[in-house]
Amino acid sequence: MKLEVVGKIANIETIAQGNGIRDISLLRKQYGLGNWRKKKGIVRIRLPDGSMAMAEIHWYEAHGIGKVKIKIKEWL
Repeated sequence: MKLEVVGKIANIETIAQGNGIRDISLLRKQYGLGNWRKKKGIVRIRLPDGSMAMAEIHWYEAHGIGKVKIKIKEWL
């Protein structure tokens, strides 16, 4: 499913960082070394049919690399 984030992400929290991330070795192989953090937040998403919905999303991010692997965890 192709999702488009509309607006700013609210209520951003860090869930895990560094070696506390299960997929840290995969992230380092695919995207390189960095200060990796797993984060979550609430955002409005535009669905493929054009409708809008609120959802909690999770993603990984590192300084200089940005947000990667954004996924919807819960519809609100």
